[in-house]
Amino acid sequence: QVQLVESGGGLVQAGGSLRLSCVASGSIFSINSMGWYRQAPGKQRELVASIGSGGRTNYADSVKGRFTISRDNGKNAVYLQMNSLNPEDTAVYYCNAVLTTREVTNIVRNYWGKGTLVTVSS
Repeated sequence: QVQLVESGGGLVQAGGSLRLSCVASGSIFSINSMGWYRQAPGKQRELVASIGSGGRTNYADSVKGRFTISRDNGKNAVYLQMNSLNPEDTAVYYCNAVLTTREVTNIVRNYWGKGTLVTVSS
């Protein structure tokens, strides 16, 4: 079993900052990439940022220059530093990991956390 647990969400005023954390645990063999997605009410889930095992990053255009994703491979953790938040960033943020498990090392699968709510007030 693999679990992803997010933390760090909350309520913040526009212009403020939050830092999200996610730790993956369980029978993990290797993590390819980790990332953050978000889903606002009435909208589809969208990629916010991702980071590969080598540190290559990818960001949604809407967060470039404001959000920074980082990763600690030793802790199986990924972080999202969010600055200059605006009400449009309000959403449930989900951690994602693409990984293989010790039981099945040749199949890469997607795993998701349960999400953490970020609310930005105007």
